[in-house]
Amino acid sequence: MDWRDEGIVLSTRGYGETGAILELFTREHGRHLGLVRGGAGRRQKGALQPGNSMSAHWRARLEDHLGTYTVEVIKPRAGLIMEDGFALLGLSAACSVASVLPEREVHEPLFDGLELLFDLMDDSDIWPVIFVRWELGLLQELGFGLDLAKCAATGARDDLIYVSPRSGGAVSREAGEPYKDRLFRLPEFMVGSSAQSAGPTEVAEGLRITGHFLERHLFGPQRGALPDARIRLQERFQARA
Repeated sequence: MDWRDEGIVLSTRGYGETGAILELFTREHGRHLGLVRGGAGRRQKGALQPGNSMSAHWRARLEDHLGTYTVEVIKPRAGLIMEDGFALLGLSAACSVASVLPEREVHEPLFDGLELLFDLMDDSDIWPVIFVRWELGLLQELGFGLDLAKCAATGARDDLIYVSPRSGGAVSREAGEPYKDRLFRLPEFMVGSSAQSAGPTEVAEGLRITGHFLERHLFGPQRGALPDARIRLQERFQARA
């Protein structure tokens, strides 16, 4: 078996004395692991940082084997934002969330969305919005999408300001008023298709919504809780709100 693809580094872990298991999110082969010989060495370790885009060549004798990677850096994103601790946390959080994708299952829209997110990490006004919208897309791709187009209670499409933590559906102001203490607030930037900036309070609420459903449907059943980096990112925005 032999293929070439573009990939984004999600994580690495040591293997033996000098090797590393590389977890890539690839455009045409999904989340895919492989062994990088010498990946723990100084020369390659710096290149295999989460968020970096790689040109990857994977080989294995059989399709279900771990296989080996030969990789080359295309975009060294981690190094480019090294001095921006907040952006680095966002990058780390996104990589940890992407790790929940089923192995070797292709999700090109999510790959393209993650590349867009990482390419905008130098714009602190927009990347948090893209982050939340990318998580919405991940939930949708994996079959747990939120219905934010109409009120879950009445079917109305106007004045949607809440989200039900049970159904994931939007709720209008009138229908949600008696239960507002038990509902999420729906930030405006989560509705519609155009990207827009948002303040820390809106982003924090967006992360709260997507985090709730990610944990319920994906991370909770598999790992018990959201990844630490994702939790820290949400806490940082809540502290700024």
